[in-house]
Amino acid sequence: MRDTLGVLLAGGAGERLFPLTRDRAKPAVPFAGQYRIIDSTLSNCINSDLRRVYILTQYKALSLNRHIREGWGTVVANELGEFIEILPPMQRVSKNWYTGTADAVYQNIYSIGSEEPKYVIILSGDHIYKMNYGRMLKQHQDAGADVTLATLPISPDEVSAFGVVEIARNGDVTGFVEKPRETSIRSPFTPDMVDVSMGIYIFNTDVLIPELLKDAEDPESKHDFGHDILPKLLGRFKVQAFNFVDENKTKALYWRDVGTLEAYYEANMDVAGVSPTFNLYDKSWPMRTRPYQYPPAKFVFGEPGRTGMAINSIVCSGSIVSGAVVRNSVVSHDVRVNSYADVDSSIVFSHVNIGRHCRIRHAILDRDVHIPDGTVIGYDANEDKKNYFVSASGITVVTRDYSVYENPVSPDFLQQRDTW
Repeated sequence: MRDTLGVLLAGGAGERLFPLTRDRAKPAVPFAGQYRIIDSTLSNCINSDLRRVYILTQYKALSLNRHIREGWGTVVANELGEFIEILPPMQRVSKNWYTGTADAVYQNIYSIGSEEPKYVIILSGDHIYKMNYGRMLKQHQDAGADVTLATLPISPDEVSAFGVVEIARNGDVTGFVEKPRETSIRSPFTPDMVDVSMGIYIFNTDVLIPELLKDAEDPESKHDFGHDILPKLLGRFKVQAFNFVDENKTKALYWRDVGTLEAYYEANMDVAGVSPTFNLYDKSWPMRTRPYQYPPAKFVFGEPGRTGMAINSIVCSGSIVSGAVVRNSVVSHDVRVNSYADVDSSIVFSHVNIGRHCRIRHAILDRDVHIPDGTVIGYDANEDKKNYFVSASGITVVTRDYSVYENPVSPDFLQQRDTW
């Protein structure tokens, strides 16, 4: 990995994850209580010994930038030339914001070239998985490949959300179709499945930079790796497929694109069960994050009908479950669940207060939300829609008051400014 530079794409607007992305970038959305979505990929980088990483940010990046600065800046050794560096759009080679995944990398071509890497690995900041990028790089080198893309077998009826990869028996990529409605292509290794791109690519730098320059000059291009760059490489360069090797150590391969509310909700539920599908407790492949200084979680009262307890749940530091019951849920830092409340199959972000006698299920509560005593959420979708956002599958999302962010400073305060 000494000759490899990581470029992590974290600039997507995350429209499908609205309203959780109303005030934050998608990679900064909390995950599994104490983490952010981007921590999965960054942990893979550190565990793979990839210690030079550029993070390309764009939309609503304040909380993401702060998380990276305070949580990841000290993980690498700057004096050894290691870094995890945030790169916002700098308009160095373009007057536009990033218009596609390839354009995002192209606009940072000078920063990439200044590091003089032999290989560049392109990563995404909004997937949950465990992967050793060193394995992929070794195959890339052993095969003498110019480009290698990571692939995952999926059911044929799911291909419309992915780039379909046609692979020969020797691992060479012979075809690539971005998000087809359906396909007759099947995996040579699993005949009833289709191999699709995971959005992870290793390029020889001397291949990547000329291709980005050529793509930037093409007025017909969408400037996207899947739509434009990869299909045009076939037949001109040696393109290899790397079959995903899961470090999660479960029977089924675990990789989740948490770009929708439903996928995000299910991924959080995957970590809360008795035998979690995604294991956060594996010491051989630790998941890292920004440290938080809160006291331990506490559970108080043991009276009949008023017992503070959490069942099949994650409860993070600083939280108090006071005479309430939490089931099958993920509770973040500094949360208070008051007496006689019942929280079931829900995700609770930091700094939330849930009042007495509340009943909440199948919901996501955004940070800094106060739920008044006796509130019922998740039991009647029609009632919930009057006050909250309800997804197509019935997940109720409770967010902070939007007016706070439209006008964060009171009119009186603005009027006082003239007297300073």
